[in-house]
Amino acid sequence: MAGLNDDAQWIVLMGFVVSFSFFFLAMVLNQSTVVGQTTAEAVIEFPKNDIRDVRNVIIQSASVTDPIVVHDDIIGIALSRKNAVVSYTVTSPTVSDPRTHIEIHYNNGVTAYNESWTSS
Repeated sequence: MAGLNDDAQWIVLMGFVVSFSFFFLAMVLNQSTVVGQTTAEAVIEFPKNDIRDVRNVIIQSASVTDPIVVHDDIIGIALSRKNAVVSYTVTSPTVSDPRTHIEIHYNNGVTAYNESWTSS
């Protein structure tokens, strides 16, 4: 910059400052976009409605007459449509405990969900 006068050196220096400021702001905005995207993806990955649907079907099927066929159908449909491994056990009411107990396990490879349900 030896061949430039003082005004020209000032203009060139301000050009560098402005360009580095733009670069810094671009980096900050890029990182904030990445953080927002991964947070949104984490929320999307939790299959709340899928778990609710499977849970409701399992609770409704606890009182059917042929529980083995329904059990196999629920497991097969969850695996083929939702790519989720579902297993559950139903403990029928007895004389000492008149309530129905259900243990539900749901796992789609990303989310594992376990629940103990008891009828009232």
